[in-house]
Amino acid sequence: MARVCWWFSSKAVQLLDAVLILGKKQEQVTFLHVYHHGSMLFSWWSGVKYVPGGQAFFTGMLNSFVHIFMYDHYALASLGPRKRRHVWWKHYLTILQLCQFVAIAAHSSYNLFTECLYPDGFNTTVFLYILALFLHFYYWTCVRGKQEKLT
Repeated sequence: MARVCWWFSSKAVQLLDAVLILGKKQEQVTFLHVYHHGSMLFSWWSGVKYVPGGQAFFTGMLNSFVHIFMYDHYALASLGPRKRRHVWWKHYLTILQLCQFVAIAAHSSYNLFTECLYPDGFNTTVFLYILALFLHFYYWTCVRGKQEKLT
């Protein structure tokens, strides 16, 4: 079952979006994008190999849910200017991504303080990883984005 989960939610498949984006909008491929997808290959491999089970389900499920909306947005935006009016919800996608970061951080940190058989090292790693991604994402989308609009 762990092997099936690896291939079903494999981050190797998600690296294809970087290839697709490179053909259209290179500015969309950010450090965060490359770092996240590159490091997730190792993260998912180690999780499936060393601690397969229910703990990682929440993170994978939530991430897959958010990616549905992200890929819908990418698909609509790639269809050209006439279809871009249908991506008015980009702001809400950003909010959904930020909520995902908070939920995963809360889930991982909660498990550090309860009787959970999942190794604390993995929970700590997930918490620190998601915190770093959240802070980077929040800065570039919310803080810096507002500063650019003011200038």
